[in-house]
Amino acid sequence: MDPGAYAVASMTLPTRSPRSALYKSHPELVLNLGSCLAVLAIVAIVGYLLARERDSVEQSEMRSSSNIVQLIESDILRNVELYDQSLKGLIWAVQHPELLNVPTKLRQQILFNQAFSAPVRGDILWLDAKGDVLGDSTSAVPRQANFADTVAFQAHRDRPGLGLLISPPFKARLGNLDWCISFSRRISGANGEFQGLAAGALRLSYFNELFQRLDIGVDSSINLLNTDGQLLARQPTRPQDPLIGTSFSERPNFKRILSERSGSFTARSTAYEGQRLYTFARVADLPLIVLVAHSADEVFQSWRRTAIVVSVATGVLCIGILWLTLLLGRELRRRHDAELGLATLAATDSLTGLANRRRLDQVLRQEWARAQRNRKPLAVLMVDVDHFKAFNQRHGHAGGDHVLREVATTIELCIRRPADLAARYGGEEFQVVLPETELAGARLLAERIRASVEAMPPFGDDERSVTVSVGIGLHIPGTHQDLAALLGDADEALYRAKANGRNRVEGPEE
Repeated sequence: MDPGAYAVASMTLPTRSPRSALYKSHPELVLNLGSCLAVLAIVAIVGYLLARERDSVEQSEMRSSSNIVQLIESDILRNVELYDQSLKGLIWAVQHPELLNVPTKLRQQILFNQAFSAPVRGDILWLDAKGDVLGDSTSAVPRQANFADTVAFQAHRDRPGLGLLISPPFKARLGNLDWCISFSRRISGANGEFQGLAAGALRLSYFNELFQRLDIGVDSSINLLNTDGQLLARQPTRPQDPLIGTSFSERPNFKRILSERSGSFTARSTAYEGQRLYTFARVADLPLIVLVAHSADEVFQSWRRTAIVVSVATGVLCIGILWLTLLLGRELRRRHDAELGLATLAATDSLTGLANRRRLDQVLRQEWARAQRNRKPLAVLMVDVDHFKAFNQRHGHAGGDHVLREVATTIELCIRRPADLAARYGGEEFQVVLPETELAGARLLAERIRASVEAMPPFGDDERSVTVSVGIGLHIPGTHQDLAALLGDADEALYRAKANGRNRVEGPEE
């Protein structure tokens, strides 16, 4: 007998996993996975809707700011056109000397548009080639001042084709005009020589008054800048805000505004903390830029409140779903454990703890089908307790039950492969199913069972221990037609073992 045959069979036979237990655990796994996917879907949908709503709020604010920018741009263009017309009218009158010989009051009406040059906007001056005031829209007797040192005067004097020039912000020299910007045109003689300047001052407070009519929020602002980055007007104004004339030319946001001419973008402010939504436009071809800056916190304040409420409600809903899933999963586990316990009881012999006859029949059919399909051997051991009826008469049913349990435990300890099955066949008979086992391996295991049972201590006052007889039935591919024949061979081998003196192992006849 090859003592390693059964060990080799043990190594070659694949381990059988508890498929039924794994299958029955799937409902809980599917439940947990489904709940997690549902929660993720809810969070994703709510997140998408909140993000889309935020984009909608941002786009709406951009459209509103763009409308404000267009309104201011239109007003500025209208004022610039009015100033330019007045300047052109003054130059035309100056270039016709015969119109200047009329009475003073009429001359004032000819030179200046009194309806336009109102104090709310500013004044218009006629300067000679030396920079002295020859005509003043505010008085028939011109105020005395010299503007030869100004940037606008020098630019027109040195550059004949300059056209309409808008100056940087300055403090007015005449009157109480505070901060102003000027619109000026060159007065040329018949031969193109420089004869002076027609200049109009526009109070920057005019824009402040215009901006004040527009309600854009506490932490937002409307700004007017020139293309050099100087601040011309701003509303609302606070102590910490930049002053008129402050330069923004080196700041990244202004550089972007200057390069794009018009549009909207969101960026961090270098003057204030937090993000700001900028909407801007260049005023036609003029060196002026209208800028509306909204605080992102102010723009999204209402959306943020809604997002918090929706997020909290969604969080509570998701937590509720997960909590209910946990409760249901716990109930499924309890049900699974109960079903597993019932299945174990249904497949277990109550006396010995081995598989019962029902489980034995199922395994035999499965292993027979597998042996036929894979063309592998299948061995069956039929184990019977010797002289059990006499033992039962001597020690009673309690003693007999005790011996059967001990024999069952011994048989189970001799089995080493997970795929092997030991079962109670009936009465004092046991059966062991050995898939993919040759005769040598089956005989080795049968002899081990016989010797182990014989080595058990005697029961009670008996001088000898209990013994068993073992018969081996072996299926070799192509030798048996059905399972009944295999079991019949094992049964016949058992009868031979008993007939030959018991406490022995008999295999199939050669």
